[in-house]
Amino acid sequence: MKKYSYIIVDNDAESVLRTRIVAEGFSELTFIASATNYHQGLNLVLEHRPSFVFLEIDPEDSSSHLSLSFIDELYRYLSIIPKIIITTTKKDLAFEAIQYSVFDYILKPLTHIDLLKTLLKFEKKLLEPKEMRSIETKPEISTNNEILVLKDENIPAAIPGQNINLQAQEPLVICIKSYGDHRYINADDICYFQADNNSTDIYLNSGDMITAFKTLKHFEQVLSYPFIRIHNSYIINRSYIARIHNGNSVCYIKNSTKKIPFSKTYKSNVDLIITDFSAGNYLEV
Repeated sequence: MKKYSYIIVDNDAESVLRTRIVAEGFSELTFIASATNYHQGLNLVLEHRPSFVFLEIDPEDSSSHLSLSFIDELYRYLSIIPKIIITTTKKDLAFEAIQYSVFDYILKPLTHIDLLKTLLKFEKKLLEPKEMRSIETKPEISTNNEILVLKDENIPAAIPGQNINLQAQEPLVICIKSYGDHRYINADDICYFQADNNSTDIYLNSGDMITAFKTLKHFEQVLSYPFIRIHNSYIINRSYIARIHNGNSVCYIKNSTKKIPFSKTYKSNVDLIITDFSAGNYLEV
């Protein structure tokens, strides 16, 4: 199954996490990194050449310098531009975005169905005959309550039975190497990571603990949802959270007495975990 990488360029940490949570629902998508400003984002895209870039163009913090001019800068260096998906809170810049040939324009908050529509459109584009892809067309914008979609009138009708493959990908295996010793861990078995100076202790659902000689920051960068940073010293696996107590600022681990603290810095991540729980098969009593 073909994988498509993506980078998020957005100065709002909550929006970045929300985009990652939604994107993790699609096994075709592979997270590379996120950036909070123009220059970080540009460097990441030039280095990694992702398939997609989720881009905020109207940030609350103007010092991030995020705007449609980011796309202009990509054209200065790249012959093949990633598919740009604008994620923002306002419709005002949609028509201007057309002039930059953005692939989609989605109003925040990004939802599963929003991204599904975008990927289906991308998949359909790939099915076009090669000569059709080179035709210059003028897209139009259609809007509803949640999403602005850039439509191309020359895209042929979808082929019956064609769809994006949404089957679950093979579980991630993490190899902890130390002096010739290779220890293999299923990521699904990890409850949480705890920083210990320049190393990290990895706690498993079996009760075992393994030390890796990498910083917690390293694991934050290479792992994606359901692993979420909630404290300077902790990354937690959302799948093992049994309880969240906002008053005491702690998360409880399933089948354990362990309580993991969360800090104000990462409170927005905890709020998104709560939102994510309620978006599933959920009953609140």
